Amino acid sequence: MSKNIVKDKSFSFAIRIVKLYKCLCEEKKEFVLSKQILRSGTSIGAMVRE
Repeated sequence: MSKNIVKDKSFSFAIRIVKLYKCLCEEKKEFVLSKQILRSGTSIGAMVRE
C-alpha cells in the first residue's frame, strides 16, 4: 500500500493551524481573525478527503 502524501501533509498543516489558533486566542486575544484562519486552514483536509 502506498501512503497518501497529500493526506499526510494536509493533516500536519491542520494541526499547525489549530496550534496557531490556540496561540492567537490565548496570547494575543485575537478572536475574529483566528476563527477565520481555523476554518480556512482545516477545510483543506475536508476537501482532500472528498
